[in-house]
Amino acid sequence: MTVWFVVAVPLVMMFFALAMERVENRLRHVAVQEEEVEEFLEQARPNEVRALYGHGIGRALELFRLRRLGGRAAKLRPRKTR
Repeated sequence: MTVWFVVAVPLVMMFFALAMERVENRLRHVAVQEEEVEEFLEQARPNEVRALYGHGIGRALELFRLRRLGGRAAKLRPRKTR
C-alpha cells in the first residue's frame, strides 16, 4: 500500500503542475498589461470611464484601443481633396 502511495503522489503532483501551466499560459494572454492600465488611467475619456465602471476593465480598454487606433488610422489615411 505504501509503495502505491509513494508512486501515485508524485505522479498526481506532476499532472497537476502540467495542468496549472496550461491554465497559466491561457491567462497570460488574456491578462491586462500594467502599462495599458496606466495609459488608460492617464488618458481616459468619460465614456471609457463609464465603461470601466459598468462593464469592467476589459470593455473599457477595448474602447480605449479603438479610439487610439481610430485616431492613428485617421492620421495615416490620406485625405481626399476635391
